[in-house]
Amino acid sequence: MSAASREIVGEAAAARSQLEFDDNLLLPLLYGERDQHLDRIERHLGVSLVPRGNRLAIAGPASATEVARLALSRLYERLKRGQEIDMAAVEAAMRMAQAESEDKSLSLWREDAGFRTRKRRIAARSAGQADYVKAMREHELVFGLGPAGTGKTYLAVAAAIDLLMGGQVERVILSRPAVEAGERLGFLPGDLREKVDPYLRPIFDALNDMLPAEQIAKRLGNGEIEVAPIAFMRGRTLARAFVILDEAQNTTPVQMKMFLTRLGEGSRMVVTGDPSQVDLAPGARSGLADALEALRGLDNIGVVHFTEKDVVRHPLVARIVGAYEARERAARGDLPP
Repeated sequence: MSAASREIVGEAAAARSQLEFDDNLLLPLLYGERDQHLDRIERHLGVSLVPRGNRLAIAGPASATEVARLALSRLYERLKRGQEIDMAAVEAAMRMAQAESEDKSLSLWREDAGFRTRKRRIAARSAGQADYVKAMREHELVFGLGPAGTGKTYLAVAAAIDLLMGGQVERVILSRPAVEAGERLGFLPGDLREKVDPYLRPIFDALNDMLPAEQIAKRLGNGEIEVAPIAFMRGRTLARAFVILDEAQNTTPVQMKMFLTRLGEGSRMVVTGDPSQVDLAPGARSGLADALEALRGLDNIGVVHFTEKDVVRHPLVARIVGAYEARERAARGDLPP
């Protein structure tokens, strides 16, 4: 039985509710060490949380109380399914509860709103991420667009590993343009692997979070997982593969067209990028922007736009992203400077 809630009499501008739990052994995990999870919810939402036995009283503004109730209920359900929760999960629960409270038609807590890997189950942690997961399940080609820290690459790798483990694809191909900091592969020291590694490190970090090290080594060795710069995609047809192009804003239109046309039978492709972080030479057109314009209106293509609300790194990152976006809007005249 999941957490049950009971509304208590409240004032017009404030509300009180109570959660009742059926497994006291889970409450220390739900509340956190020294009630740190409850403290975080209180500070963030401006509510009061008072535990008494197997009950938790919630009081505060009506909207905030509802968000707290929903977030705590979902976290408790997660614990009952045997999943762990930490401060990041608490932050995610509040974000998703806020989105659901604003739009009752949303269903962000579905069991399929995430992916299973060898190490863990990876679930959406924001409304934008839930849309992204849904798009990757439903479309053969998906564009994930938005700022750093929104999980674009991480969730794409999770989707790829999930399908590889389930046998729906035979290979995972992970690619990235190597143009950051204005360097070219030929000018970097070392062999090809040493040249490529710095550019693909975020992808390897994601893989390490999802597969044991020996599994990564084995699958890299037998070609089930391939990591390569975009230049190595030319002339190939990628059948029964899950193909990811990361940092796509740094491709040229020619590179992007070449990459997109590699899609073969039984394959899926995810293209991620931040249109505001283009590292190409001044005046050069981004292949990502060019592709979005050229493919507008085509069927079976999903396009998901992330915002600062979807940033799942340190809370300060979301505020930093928001500050930059506000300044850019002001420069365009969307807001007063």
